[in-house]
Amino acid sequence: MKIAQIAPLYEAVPPVLYGGTERIVAHVADALVELGHDVTLFASGDARTKAELVAMRDQAIRLDPSPLKSDLASHLTLLNEVRRREDEFDVLHFHIDLLHFPFFEHVASRTLTTLHGRLDVKDLPEAYRRWPQYSLVSISDAQRAPLRFANWMATVHHGVPQNLYQPSLAPRGDYLAFLGRISPEKRPDRAITIARCAGMQLKIAAKVDAVDVAYFHEVIEPLLVQPGVEFIGEIGDAQKSEFLGNAHALLFPIDWPEPFGLVTIEAMACGTPVIAWNGGAMAEIIDPGVTGFIVRSEAEAVDAARRAGMLDRGHIRDVFDRRFSSHTMAGKYLALYRRLLSQEDLDRPVMQTA
Repeated sequence: MKIAQIAPLYEAVPPVLYGGTERIVAHVADALVELGHDVTLFASGDARTKAELVAMRDQAIRLDPSPLKSDLASHLTLLNEVRRREDEFDVLHFHIDLLHFPFFEHVASRTLTTLHGRLDVKDLPEAYRRWPQYSLVSISDAQRAPLRFANWMATVHHGVPQNLYQPSLAPRGDYLAFLGRISPEKRPDRAITIARCAGMQLKIAAKVDAVDVAYFHEVIEPLLVQPGVEFIGEIGDAQKSEFLGNAHALLFPIDWPEPFGLVTIEAMACGTPVIAWNGGAMAEIIDPGVTGFIVRSEAEAVDAARRAGMLDRGHIRDVFDRRFSSHTMAGKYLALYRRLLSQEDLDRPVMQTA
């Protein structure tokens, strides 16, 4: 099958440091190639991929040092190039939200759109009602809640290559880990409180977006001077096996409807239990008492942190291998591609012969 994967241009594929959507696009593209398919990736030129790369700008937007740059111009160029080459592919798989909707209506029947972000946003319902012909994929069932009427084809949970992270069955550290982004909805302040109440060290590996700089300086930075709290900053894939694998548990104390939470399965790949706040996709990802705990209060989180060492880290990794590998994810997408093409064949007019 000839498949186009169309990625956002904000981060490299996969990201050098923090990043979710582009990391999943990288894992999907590589897994599809490994499964024997012809994959073309439209992304920034710093992508590392097993697919054929079509570079749409020299490097990803976020880490581009140029003081003046246009994400709108870059993505319009991307859309133009995909449209110019659309006939080369059996399926066009978009990961750029709904940006392509006005431009690909004529081939909507062989497009798949995975939505990676939160959907409880003003203006989205009107847009999805305007373009109902596009088949959509959610990354969790919970993500769909604000747009239940939309044309959902399936839910496909994220997956990670099985050889990317190595499990640590005997962790060297006795710390709790926080990995991701410093922002109010991710609640690093809550993680600090939980760790202190549990009497454990907390290591924070996270990026600070420009929009969250004030929150970091005003709310989080004063908490970092407390004993037992270490702020590491952003880390990439190469550091995650050590950071997550040696942690007693990952804290994921979210305060928003998390569409998925990629770091949770990255921790599971390292054999590390996850302690997550009840919300968003967590009930779909975590098996309570098996791969971690779902909690509703700081007191429950502290108790979970004290019990996390009782969980079987080898079994946590086994659950990851079974449910959240990149090949599992790619296999589900392949089934959807075949459904699209089968439906397109049914919808194609039959030529009448004399």
